[in-house]
Amino acid sequence: MPQYLRRDRSIKKNVLWRNSFTLSTAIEAFLYPLAVVATLLLAASYHDRLGSEYVVLAILSFAITFPGESAFHERPRRILRKLLSSWLVFICIMTALGIATKYIIYYPVQVLATWFAVTPIAYISAYFVLRAALPRVISMRHNQRTAVIVGINDIGIRIARQFVDNPYLGTHILGFFDDRSLVRLQGTVDTQPPVPVKGRLCDLAEFIRQQNVEAIYLALPMATQPRILHLLDDLKDTTASIYFVPDIFITDLIQGRLGSVGDIPVVAVCETPFTGFNGVIKFTSDIVLSAFILTLLLPVLLTLAIGVKLSSPGPVIFKQRRYGLDGKEILVYKFRSMTTCDDGAVVRQATKDDQRITRFGAFIRRTSLDELPQFLNVLQGRMSIVGPRPHAVSHNETYRKMIKGYMVRHKVRPGITGWAQVNGYRGETETVDKMEKRIEYDLEYLRNWSLSLDFWIILKTALVILKDRNAY
Repeated sequence: MPQYLRRDRSIKKNVLWRNSFTLSTAIEAFLYPLAVVATLLLAASYHDRLGSEYVVLAILSFAITFPGESAFHERPRRILRKLLSSWLVFICIMTALGIATKYIIYYPVQVLATWFAVTPIAYISAYFVLRAALPRVISMRHNQRTAVIVGINDIGIRIARQFVDNPYLGTHILGFFDDRSLVRLQGTVDTQPPVPVKGRLCDLAEFIRQQNVEAIYLALPMATQPRILHLLDDLKDTTASIYFVPDIFITDLIQGRLGSVGDIPVVAVCETPFTGFNGVIKFTSDIVLSAFILTLLLPVLLTLAIGVKLSSPGPVIFKQRRYGLDGKEILVYKFRSMTTCDDGAVVRQATKDDQRITRFGAFIRRTSLDELPQFLNVLQGRMSIVGPRPHAVSHNETYRKMIKGYMVRHKVRPGITGWAQVNGYRGETETVDKMEKRIEYDLEYLRNWSLSLDFWIILKTALVILKDRNAY
């Protein structure tokens, strides 16, 4: 085939890939807000008449929900969880705004009820229809971009697996290039390459030109910088896009992202999710919810305080030193549930039928009512409503030496409840394995934080308290 025809064909394929990939990401961003707006307008048309008040509400709703959070490659269970939590958050926000501004009187109850009930059904139906249909369009060979990966190692195999398992990325991996043979590679990588090996590095440039490869992913170790520079020189005679996949991404990143110091690019390897606007959202929601909850539960707090005082001699509030944000010591408040107030170099965890626990203390521990004073810690800025649970200082000093990544959980303020607690790791952690699982969930929370996830954890906490008996 003449060179100009191959180049023309390559350009068309590249445009098709860009359109396919853009289509997928655009649908993910617009599907949820469009479903919200469409169901609102349909509900208004059915129960009322469309007027300017619905246009205003539609614009506001779109602005709040854009862009959608759900991706097509995510597991259905996670999609349903994100939808439920984000929709409940949205309902609370819109209801609060309507009451505060008194504009809620302009919208009939039937319209709002229909809107709130039908939107999740409409969205999830459209989501799964598109989820099934899109791969068939994107996976067509003429719609895909061709690519190769340089470097057979753990990170190279991981990125290849992402392309193979996720058809929405619209990329067809032709193979690997590496100077080492498969015999030499045995034992150096965890799994077998999901695509074949096409040759050595010296064969790459010619392969790129012959096969009209459109993307190259360099997964070579940083220590091989001279090889990388030499390879880049060879590839200057091609039109392929080149992406560098640094081997720092083999590590367990927490909120990994690109940034800059002046005009020098830097990569965040371990960072808090609460930077910039996310930090403002988290702090504001904590303060507002804590003030509301404390005001609402004031009679309950007074009743519990009297119960603690009558149950045994000692203070009503138990204060214990724990690690907070950035590993700094804080004082955490709880209703006293024991006859002792341990806060020394050695703190023994509560166990089942622990003789130190009073009868009233057993009740408030089982129902987590002993944790309610920690909403004061939230108002002080020491804690969050949702976050990794704080441990006694003595426990921290023990486990930080035994569990890798233990102290990373202190990149955020500790929480009254957390992702680990609603996944079965609440109460006593009598083995290292249990503590490791708790830390695993804490770090997963840091990687995937969102306001809707916080709301979901709060809802699950209420359910866990009603049926769980791990805490004593």
